[in-house]
Amino acid sequence: MMTELCNNSPFQTIFHSADLCVVGGGLAGLCAAVAAARGGSKVALVQDRPVLGGNASSEIRMWICGAAGDNNRETGILEEIELTSLWRNPDKNYAVWDGILYEFVKREPNITLLLNCSVFDAETRDGKIISVTGWQTTTQRFHTVRATYFADCSGDSVLAPLSGAQYRVGREAASEFGEKTSQTEADRQTMGMSCLIQMRKTDRPSVFIPPPWAKKLTPEALRLRTPHMENSSENFWYLELGGNRDSIGDTEEVRDELLALAYGMVDHVKNSGTVPDADFWELDWLGFLPGKRESRRMVGPVILTQNDVLSGGRFPDTVAYGGWPLDDHHPDGFYHAGNPNVWGETPAPYGIPYRALYSVNVKNLFFAGRNISATHAAVSSTRVMATCALLGQAVGTAADIAREFSLSPHGVYEERLSLLQQRLMENGCFLPYRRREISDLCQNAALRCEGEPPENLNDLRSGADRNNRTLGDRDFRVALAAGKAATYVFDPPTRLKNIHLRFDADLNRDTLPGDGTERKHTMRANRTQESPTMRLPETLVKSYRLTAETADGQRLTLAEENNNLLGTVNLALPDRLLKSISFTPLSTWGNNTEKISLFAFDVR
Repeated sequence: MMTELCNNSPFQTIFHSADLCVVGGGLAGLCAAVAAARGGSKVALVQDRPVLGGNASSEIRMWICGAAGDNNRETGILEEIELTSLWRNPDKNYAVWDGILYEFVKREPNITLLLNCSVFDAETRDGKIISVTGWQTTTQRFHTVRATYFADCSGDSVLAPLSGAQYRVGREAASEFGEKTSQTEADRQTMGMSCLIQMRKTDRPSVFIPPPWAKKLTPEALRLRTPHMENSSENFWYLELGGNRDSIGDTEEVRDELLALAYGMVDHVKNSGTVPDADFWELDWLGFLPGKRESRRMVGPVILTQNDVLSGGRFPDTVAYGGWPLDDHHPDGFYHAGNPNVWGETPAPYGIPYRALYSVNVKNLFFAGRNISATHAAVSSTRVMATCALLGQAVGTAADIAREFSLSPHGVYEERLSLLQQRLMENGCFLPYRRREISDLCQNAALRCEGEPPENLNDLRSGADRNNRTLGDRDFRVALAAGKAATYVFDPPTRLKNIHLRFDADLNRDTLPGDGTERKHTMRANRTQESPTMRLPETLVKSYRLTAETADGQRLTLAEENNNLLGTVNLALPDRLLKSISFTPLSTWGNNTEKISLFAFDVR
């Protein structure tokens, strides 16, 4: 890292070198940075806010939504974060949540994190980005990052106008892609943005005096947007404006209107006389940073369309999946006279192709998040944050493979696509209609089990890490007796590289407390005195032991875990000739010490 004076400026410029520069620290950017760093890439993560998480952070507080339906919950790095939060943040406190996201980045030695740093310039040459420069408000310094690859995870696609990358804004005409929308002509209107509010129900009455500039809400304005305070799913998402304006350039004035609208909603809840127990509800938090749904969308070799979504996205280069409904919000937002959104079911999960995640004309530019290469209609589904996290992990993994083999983003598609898909699945990411490849070594080894073996013992090496309709109508879980080992025996003894474990992390969250909203969402909106304290899924393995026997009969303890928080575990093995490897489950977080279920125990 170098420091020098900027040309004709009293402010210093700090220079950084990286393999990958990720611009934007929302869930997509965070997962991209962590995935690449874990693979061995040197990463610079540039975030223009003081906290990570983007729309999921304490500054905005949108829920992390994702694919609907049974066993479709997103895993990978996002699952690591959410399971950690269930353990360390059982009351869903945003101060703890922000710290967890920060820790996931800071504990990676290959990541340089630049917070409060807004990228405003890019140097390009021969169709590539050479460097980007940002201004860090806290230090009053410029930071220039030179990198081999760049990933725009900024949401607003800030690198598009800076690099000349092709992008789109607004709604396509139905005729362009043959989509089933009512849009006869293309325009530049988008979905809007929201400033959210959160309220708390207490055991004592309180008053609320609105500011004089708060919007006075009429019964007509609230006709299709009535707040339901006793409903745990009430998060005021419909406080939305700006889709009929410039969703980037007009953000400040839209924010002012959103604040008046938000304070007006609190006034309605507290003072209209129409909300039950209004005296006992008090304003707990109100966001001054709008959460955006849509702005610039990059253009890649493939543009994902509504038709792709509705047909299930059976792409050969699937690297992530979606499953949120086609949830298109009207550009007029809160002031639209009809329903605030149009809701269309999708065949969850549907595949999202790798070719929608890198630029069609800037040779070293990836992107992930709500700005991927998709039509307006398609992005109404792909924009939600759990999907964006998967896209980020895919991009980070692809960038690391590109570094490893000196390839362009498109070169990864042409030469290393199967490796990209396999690495994603090995690291906990589910890909619809695909199973992990299991080595011949593992398939040919003898698999034994202490006690009476379950009939489906061999499903431990099936490559299916969850139950899902795209893998067939069957249960891949294998129930092992607690304290009894499953063992692979190798004849002759051999050298192995890795053990892969996939536990039953209760993807549907059936074993968590509270109603469906509480169980599904990592964080909550309004709080009541009855809001439950969360816990880890009861099915998740808490303690286990991994052992091996060497060719000369020596017993090795490879791992002994008593506080497991992971759904997916990969363990690198010592360079030894091994005769056998054993996995022994001991207990779950639900204190199950009899039968313990898992999906995978395999080796390569």
